Amino acid sequence: MSAPPDLPPSPAPLTERQIVELLATARQRLFAEVGKVIVGQLHVIDEMLIALLSGGHCLITGAPGLAKTLLIKTVADVCHLSFQRIQFTPDLMPSDITGTEILEDTPEGGRQLVFTQGPVFANMILADEINRTPPKTQAALLEAMQEHQVTVNGKTMHLPEPFFVLATQNPIEQEGTYPLPEAQLDRFMLNIVIDYLSEDDEVSVVTRTTAGKGEPVQRLFTGDELLAFQQVVRKVPIAEDVARYAVRLSAASRPGREGVPDFVNQWISWGAGTRASQNLVLGAKTRCLLHNRTHVTADDIRAMALPVFRHRILVNYKAEAEGVTVEQVIAKLLETVKV
Repeated sequence: MSAPPDLPPSPAPLTERQIVELLATARQRLFAEVGKVIVGQLHVIDEMLIALLSGGHCLITGAPGLAKTLLIKTVADVCHLSFQRIQFTPDLMPSDITGTEILEDTPEGGRQLVFTQGPVFANMILADEINRTPPKTQAALLEAMQEHQVTVNGKTMHLPEPFFVLATQNPIEQEGTYPLPEAQLDRFMLNIVIDYLSEDDEVSVVTRTTAGKGEPVQRLFTGDELLAFQQVVRKVPIAEDVARYAVRLSAASRPGREGVPDFVNQWISWGAGTRASQNLVLGAKTRCLLHNRTHVTADDIRAMALPVFRHRILVNYKAEAEGVTVEQVIAKLLETVKV
């Protein structure tokens, strides 16, 4: 009997220095690959990459037809991740997401319950129009986001790692929707807004999509590499004064507290919590590595403020009556709170 052929040696795991070097070029490489399919939207791709490397989930807000689904699918392909899209509707049940047990015949002539995995068992989940489904089904997905596991009939099953949820909301039509409560919105690391393209970019989209088939994207990372990236991101040092700046930004958004700016008490009904401070720091750590730096600056904190605070600061009726948006409130916070 002949000996089995020798298997090729497994590649050596990347060192932390190699990972840092990879992250320094990851941003431009991702722009180049995703740009084969998606035109423009660089800030959206940038913030999505920060969330992926930080291990966080994203809420993506934008009007229909802005290529939200195509963008997410393309990023999943570039990162070599399994991908599932769930279209949220008013009649969607929790078991439609997590999976269910079905009765199957056995070879011995009997029957047994067999668990059939739902679409949540993938590395990247697109929760399309998450506010279209009732809270019970929303909670099933949000539990998976927090715990990275699902429980069906008393059995707990772990989800594949890495695990990311990118949920979309349509800001135009609000009839028949179930807006996410503030406590559930807080589970999302970033709220990314996709806006309409410029005229030149839209011309490029129209020309490209009405021509032949586009160039295929190259796979840049694997799921295991993303997990290694996430571990290195958390080891990035941050000075105490920069961390305090992140905490003071969050604290300044909370009305009714001593020392907060007057406009906070005037316009904000609910401010950012501790998870906002954590995500400011984590996103800033990732951003500094993507910009080929190994230390976090106050500019990194400021750059993360808008996507981190956008869904965590709730403006009141007075702000709405005066036409003040949450983005304007965040900009005023950044002007008021000094390093």
